[in-house]
Amino acid sequence: MTDRLLLLDSASLYFRAFYGVPDRRSSPDEPPTNAVRGFLDMIATLVSAQHATHLVACWDNDWRPQWRVDLIPSYKAHRVAGAADDVAPASPGDAPDQAHPASSDTAAEEVPDDLEPQVPIIADALRALGIARLGADGFEADDVIGTLVERYRGRMPIDVVTSDRDLLQLISDADGVRVLYTGKGGVREPDLGTQSYLEERYAVSSGDAYLDMSVLRGDTSDGLPGVKGIGDKTAAQLIVTYGSLDGLRRAVADGDPAIKGARRTNLEAAADYLDVAPRVVRVARDAPVGDVDAALPTAVADARLLSALASDYGLTNPINRVLSALQIP
Repeated sequence: MTDRLLLLDSASLYFRAFYGVPDRRSSPDEPPTNAVRGFLDMIATLVSAQHATHLVACWDNDWRPQWRVDLIPSYKAHRVAGAADDVAPASPGDAPDQAHPASSDTAAEEVPDDLEPQVPIIADALRALGIARLGADGFEADDVIGTLVERYRGRMPIDVVTSDRDLLQLISDADGVRVLYTGKGGVREPDLGTQSYLEERYAVSSGDAYLDMSVLRGDTSDGLPGVKGIGDKTAAQLIVTYGSLDGLRRAVADGDPAIKGARRTNLEAAADYLDVAPRVVRVARDAPVGDVDAALPTAVADARLLSALASDYGLTNPINRVLSALQIP
């Protein structure tokens, strides 16, 4: 079997599981497990469907790194617990992109009460199964993924599994890096993010071009204002025309007559934002990520813990599905 690495944007997946898997408790006194069950089922599905040989569950050690906030103070500010009440809550369909539990000492983020206690159970299940879980202090899961992509590219094909559009910037056909985007079809029918996908969906031809486009467009769910009056279509057109965000900014500075009126005014007004936004939006490739054995386990790492999780939380069926996908008897 050809080696293939799966990198999971864990929080986006367990949020999706939380909102998508029914809560089957017969009593509110029972611990919630829908996110755990859904997350384990996702792993089983992905390993089988993608013929993975390696897998890392990438973790948010810091959902809102201070270095990003220092550059753009509005970064994820509306997600902080106790933020302004007039911020509209995320709809269930958008939830995986809208929030991730805090796992650092920074300001806490609002997390559904029934999800928060399930996150440590997911971590325990991964540990018991022997599936690698990896975070980096001061960095988001996106940055862990970017760093592992940098580490493994060229060594084996890589599939990044996420419902976060930001990670489309990692797509590279030459390096064998795809994004399995679960925004609509979930892990069973994800959009297959290749450079052709970027061309068809966003009219840009590479992950780098998508990054530049997303800086111009902004992202309200991340507190990134973008440039006034510029959405996906216009952003893509500008990046294609000028080759890159840097090329566009040089054209503005040089007085390109094709950039005029409100568009020039808005681009000039956004200069301070455009100075720092690329660093905020760009996924880190050098996060302090330790060495990890990404190979799928061939045996259960902690049978006692796995048995306790199955018994205490009624997880026998999803655990067995994972074991079957891993071909562990």
